[in-house]
Amino acid sequence: MARIKIELPEKFVFSTEIPIYINHINYGNHLDNAALLMLVSEGRVRFFKSLGYSEMDVEGVGVIVADCAVQYRAEAFYGETLVAEFAADDFNKYGCDFVWRLSDKASGREVARGKHGMMFFDYTARKPAGVPQAFIDKVQAA
Repeated sequence: MARIKIELPEKFVFSTEIPIYINHINYGNHLDNAALLMLVSEGRVRFFKSLGYSEMDVEGVGVIVADCAVQYRAEAFYGETLVAEFAADDFNKYGCDFVWRLSDKASGREVARGKHGMMFFDYTARKPAGVPQAFIDKVQAA
């Protein structure tokens, strides 16, 4: 069976720390796969905020997650703090990929890596929007 392989960028332009709470843990006593995606979403919101944006307003347009790929690498547990790192690449007319990695802060153990295909969207017109050049410039300058 083919496996998803995610290549990490040479450099991540943003990182943030996110603690694992008890409600993130499943019956296997480790980080639940659905909770992992919620933690990545939290990191993504913080990434946008660090650039002066929200997911509903990036130079006047919003974003939508078009697709997502995840490679789980190790278990994570209650009480650990994850370092979430992000970069944007593979820009096209309507979007880009947000590539990310989650690692345990204390040990450096990689927990997961992945990418979200982000599409820029005009919520008023209800249609895709072009990637704002100012967003590209900010991400590349970070």
